[in-house]
Amino acid sequence: MASTEHDELIGQLSDPDPHTRQVAIMALQEVADEGCVPALIAALVDTDSVVRRLAIDTLEELGDARAVVFIIECLHDGDQDVEEAAAAALRHFRGADAATPMITALAHPHPKVRHGVLIGLRELKDRRALAALIHTLQDPVAEVRREAVITLAYLKQADAVDALRERLSDSEASVRRVAVGALDEWNSPSLLEDFLRALRDEDWQVRVQAAIVLGRSGLAGAVRGLRSALSDPYWQVQKEAIASLGRLPAGAATVELVGFLVSERAELRRAAAYALGELGAAEADPALRALEDDPDIEVRKAAQRALEAIAKLTAGSPPAP
Repeated sequence: MASTEHDELIGQLSDPDPHTRQVAIMALQEVADEGCVPALIAALVDTDSVVRRLAIDTLEELGDARAVVFIIECLHDGDQDVEEAAAAALRHFRGADAATPMITALAHPHPKVRHGVLIGLRELKDRRALAALIHTLQDPVAEVRREAVITLAYLKQADAVDALRERLSDSEASVRRVAVGALDEWNSPSLLEDFLRALRDEDWQVRVQAAIVLGRSGLAGAVRGLRSALSDPYWQVQKEAIASLGRLPAGAATVELVGFLVSERAELRRAAAYALGELGAAEADPALRALEDDPDIEVRKAAQRALEAIAKLTAGSPPAP
C-alpha cells in the first residue's frame, strides 16, 4: 500500500462517523506496521466500542510491547466485548518488555485489571513475577486470588509452595480447590497431611480435587484418608477416592471396593471395577463376573477389562509351593 493511502487510513481514524473509523481500522489490519501503533493506541479510547475492540485486535497482531500498558486499561473498559478482547490480547504478548507493565499492573486498583493481567502473565511464565504473584494471593477479591494461584502453578517455582499452602485455608472454596491442584506439582510426603486435610474440606469440590491428587502421590499414607472418603456423602468424591485407591498400594481396601460393585450408581460400579483390576484383586473375580449382565455397557466393559487384568497378573504369578 502506498504511503499516502496508509496515512489516509490513519487520518480516517479521526473521522466523526464511527462507521468510517471502523472501516479504516479494518483496512489497517491488513497493512498495519509499527508506524501505526500510536494511532491505534489512541483508538483504544475511541467513543465507539467496535473501534476500540478492532484496535486491540490490530495491536495484538502487531505485538508491539508499547501497547501493553494501554491494553491493560481496556480491561475495565465497561464494554464486555472490549474487555474480553483486551484479556485475550494480553495472552499473546511475549518478552520482557510485555511482562514489566503486566507485573506492575497487579497493583492496579480495579480488580478486573488485576484478574485480566494474571491471565496474561500465566502465558508469559516470567519468573520475575513471582514476588508480585505471591503478594496477590492476599488480594481482597477471591476471583483474583484464584487466578493468582493458577498463574503461580504455571510458573512452577518451589519458592511459592508455602504461600500456596496457606491458600488451602482460604475463605473461598474455589481458591482452596485450585490451590490443591497447584500443589500437585510438588506432590511429596511433606504435603501429604495438607492433602489429607483437604480431603475433609467442607466443600465437596475441594475434596474431589484432593482425592485426585492423593491418587497421583504414590504414597501409601494416602490410603487411610481415601478409604475414609469412600463414605463421603457426595458420589463424586467417592468415585475419585475409588479411582485413586486403584492407583495406590491399597489391597487392604479390596473388600470396600468390591462393595461398590453393587452400587446404585453406574459411575461407582465402573470406577470400582477399574480399581480392582488395577489392584489385581483376584478375590473380586466372582463379583466382577456378576457384572457381565450389568445394564450399563461401560460397567460391563470395565468389569471385563478388570477380569483380563487380574487373569494376566495371576498367570504371571509364581506357582504356590
